[in-house]
Amino acid sequence: MALPLLPGNNFNRNMGKEKFHKSQHWGFCNNVRMLVGEDKPGIGGELLFGQKIKPKYSVFPKGMGTDSPSWVAFDKQVLSFDAYLEDEVPDKSQENYRIRRYKIYFYLEDDTVEVNEPVLQNSGLPQGIFIRRHRISLPPPNEDQFYTVHHFNVNTDIVFYGRTFKVYDCDAFTKNFLTKIGVKLNPPGQCPEDPYMKTRREKLDCMEPICPYESFDTLKQFLEYDRKVLRFFCVWDDSGSVFGDRRELILHYFLSDDTIEIKEVLPHNSGRDAMSLFLQRRKLPKYGPPGVYQPGQLTDRTVLNVYGGYSETRVYGFLLDKYQLGKLDQEFYKDTDLSIGTTINVWGRKVLLCDCDDFTKTYYRTKYGIENFTSIPCKAPSPPKIERKFPPYTGFGSEEDSLRSCIGLMPTPHQRNFKKFIEFDSYGNISNTLRFFAKLITHKCADVERMFVISYFLSDDTISVFEPIERNSGYTGGMFLKRVRVKKPGQEVFKSEFSEYIKAEELYVGAKVNVNGYLFFLVNADEYTLNYMERNSDKFPLSSIELVIQKLKEEECKSRELKQVFTAADCMHTKMVDFNTFREIMMNLTVGKLTDQEVITIARRYRVPEDPCPHRNVLVAQAHEQLKKNAFENFERLIAMCVYEDREKKKVLPSKDIKRLCKSSRLPLNEDLLGSLLSGDVKMSGLECHHLFL
Repeated sequence: MALPLLPGNNFNRNMGKEKFHKSQHWGFCNNVRMLVGEDKPGIGGELLFGQKIKPKYSVFPKGMGTDSPSWVAFDKQVLSFDAYLEDEVPDKSQENYRIRRYKIYFYLEDDTVEVNEPVLQNSGLPQGIFIRRHRISLPPPNEDQFYTVHHFNVNTDIVFYGRTFKVYDCDAFTKNFLTKIGVKLNPPGQCPEDPYMKTRREKLDCMEPICPYESFDTLKQFLEYDRKVLRFFCVWDDSGSVFGDRRELILHYFLSDDTIEIKEVLPHNSGRDAMSLFLQRRKLPKYGPPGVYQPGQLTDRTVLNVYGGYSETRVYGFLLDKYQLGKLDQEFYKDTDLSIGTTINVWGRKVLLCDCDDFTKTYYRTKYGIENFTSIPCKAPSPPKIERKFPPYTGFGSEEDSLRSCIGLMPTPHQRNFKKFIEFDSYGNISNTLRFFAKLITHKCADVERMFVISYFLSDDTISVFEPIERNSGYTGGMFLKRVRVKKPGQEVFKSEFSEYIKAEELYVGAKVNVNGYLFFLVNADEYTLNYMERNSDKFPLSSIELVIQKLKEEECKSRELKQVFTAADCMHTKMVDFNTFREIMMNLTVGKLTDQEVITIARRYRVPEDPCPHRNVLVAQAHEQLKKNAFENFERLIAMCVYEDREKKKVLPSKDIKRLCKSSRLPLNEDLLGSLLSGDVKMSGLECHHLFL
């Protein structure tokens, strides 16, 4: 029973609807009112009664995954169909129709179609792109629609602009794609043979050309193997001839044109002239040297006659000898003739291939399946090395200068180790000089108390000895030995070998050094020297705390006695002893097993740390010294600025204000010294400022 059409008895069909726009159906075309939207929907995009919108593009079945647009999902995916067309030929008696083959490409990303005709040699027809890529409409009466993927199949006819193409096959990708989207493929067909082309081919097979054209196409080989070279290591044994020997060679085989180049590997000081090539790049005949040929005997073609006239630049025509009578055939080496262990003929010289590089092995393994690449030793046993002997030192100049005069006719100065000089030369506050305090070991009572400073320069291993000047000592002091390398004692003077000189590793506190007959005992060293020896403990083992501790562990039985002796020496119970007491105890208990350098290493390792903050009076003294050196006299202005900043008349300013005023007055004090004077939260009074500046 239907409800009457009264208010309250029907439903609001627009409930939940949001779009109420009207589609444009009427418009102007060439200033004429006409219907322009027959297939457009009604209000809000809803279809009118009995209206069906035809799909404009291919509709593919939904699958698993993200919904990507077709131009993303099917980018660079093309369906390829093989088709043919029967083209009528009405004006020729030789043929009534012609079979023309085409390739139909359907682009899935935008449903465009392209028809291409493969180029056929000597067809006489314009071939190539037959229909350019675009969307093709269906034949009438469906010309308002376009071809989609569902219109294509095998063994079907497709009409493009009135021409019927018969599709007989497709490629594997097309078959797989159509099967996946649910299209049932027809069995593939066959393309009929063109009767005219068949007749023409039969005639060409029966006809022998009068002037055969011989093709020598090497472009494909060049493009495929350009810059690809096989390399073999080989040897030519010429020891059988007079003054002959084994000569190492490198053979290069160029795959682009089958040419061979050979280079000779000349060892150092071989006595032979350095030649760029042993064999220039060319094709190498197998049976050479074959003899001397006249010009024109070795050619690829034999020209019988020239016809049609000639000009300066080009001959119009020529006649070739198809039987090639009198042609000289030569066999050249190919890549198949080269392998490890093979002996080739290089213009009468027997060259043995001994080894090859990795690229050559890969090439033969890939192309010919060869796996055995056992190399053959090609180097001849080296002759016994004759040691060169030099005459003994002459006594003139240094030993290096005497040696340089024996090496060449034109003596050159000795080249010192410049790298070592740059690395260990002094720069800044790094001197790279080891300084030791020493005493003379002598029986003369007057020389026992003399002190010397021995400096060892790491840049060139030289030593200088200086005696500090002491008043009323009876000695002038000054330079005792100028900077020079010092030889070790007990060496022969006139000999062929170089003399041995004192090295830095032989210097340490407690060592005895013989300097040109004077025996010195090293009693101490400066702070830089001790730090350097500890940093380089691999060269100075006596400064290695690990080795010294290991040596002390060997005296473990005396540990209790050692503890008692140190306790007795510390009568004030401060847990500290001075260095002299520490040295005497260690020397007595170890019975001379430790040297003075090792005792110093232990003492420096376990010494009481010094106060890092210097006394305030020391800092003030340093500041006065800097002010005097720079002749700073602008004190009145600086004090006036400090008084001006003290607005409250407290005669006290914060340290940051004092620092700012000093910098603005260009006070010649460095940042560290000024920061030490004004360190922490210290506030300086006016009296202190006045004392500092005056």
